[in-house]
Formats: sequence, C-alpha cells, structure tokens
Amino acid sequence: MANTQRAVFLDRDGVLNQEVGYIHALEDLNLIPGVAEAVRRLNQANLFCCLVTNQSGPARSYYGIDHVDALHQRLTHLLAVEAGARLDAIYCCPYLSPSAGGVNPEFTRWSTWRKPNTGMLVAAAWDHHLDLQQSFMVGDKATDVDMARNAGCRGILVQTGYGDRVLSGDYQHHAQPDYIARDLADAVGWILADESL
Repeated sequence: MANTQRAVFLDRDGVLNQEVGYIHALEDLNLIPGVAEAVRRLNQANLFCCLVTNQSGPARSYYGIDHVDALHQRLTHLLAVEAGARLDAIYCCPYLSPSAGGVNPEFTRWSTWRKPNTGMLVAAAWDHHLDLQQSFMVGDKATDVDMARNAGCRGILVQTGYGDRVLSGDYQHHAQPDYIARDLADAVGWILADESL
C-alpha cells in the first residue's frame, strides 16, 4: 500500500478510561490520569490514533448501540477538554457469539472484528492507509496483545485495567507483549523513543 502511515491503536477500558465493568451511566466513564496528555503527544508526533474496542454490551442486551456511541462521544470530549487531544478514528465490535453470552439477535454472531481477531485493525488500515507492521497496539488484556501479534503490530500491555492480572496469570492467559508499560504515558514514551519514527 503506497503512502501508508504508522498508527497507535488504543483499547478503551483500562487504557484510556477507568475500568469499571459495563458502563451503564455516561458519567461513569472517566479518563485515567495522564491519558489525555499522552494521546496529545501521539497527535503531536503525527501518529494516527485509533480506538479499537470490544464492546459486547449491546450483544448482551445491557444497553443499545446508541449508548456505546454516546460513551465514545464523552470519551472524545474529555480528551479534547483535558489536553486538546483527539482520536483519529474509532472502531468498535459490539458482536458476541451465542456461546460467549450473546443474546440480542441483532448483535449475536461470530465476528472477525472481535479481538483477538484482526478485523478492526485490517479495516482501519484499509480505510486510512495504515502500515500495520510499523504500528503499535496498546491494551490491558492478553487479547489485545494477541491481536497485535496476529496483525503484525507491536503489542504493548499496560498495567492499568486488567494488565497486572494478565501478567500474574489471574486473567485470560499469559501474554508476550513487546513492552510492558505502567500506563499509557509510559507506553507513549516507549513508542516515541522508537528510532524509526
């Protein structure tokens, strides 16, 4: 693909905002301290910032897709207000297979977009001319690191959210990230120190 750019793909819960489980009230979505400034540093470095998130609430009939959209509007508003930061694109997978707990027929199905599958990354790369092999994925779960590996990106595991539990083996499975970061600010420092940028 000609004229491609590098991207930093960001998980949502536990990476950008506090991990509080399924967010039923908009006001319960709050940024982790330092996140807005970290995203702004990526913006200033001209790295494409793309949210990629599994959000199975609609498939579980906890709330509708409009609520997920409203949460993302709040997220982008908080990033802008706190530090003038922006997300360049948002990709969200609301789907869940029946065996994993999907009950709403509209969103209950297997999907190539659901992590650790690479559908969201491939779609973003196609839509925005991104070079996946020169890009980064930042997440707090083993599935984020697995998706990065499956797509040829470098995977970073942050210790916020579920990150510490993944590292201790208490959640999901052991992951082999390219870098373990305290938080998004630490991850961004590692990304920006990459000599090829």
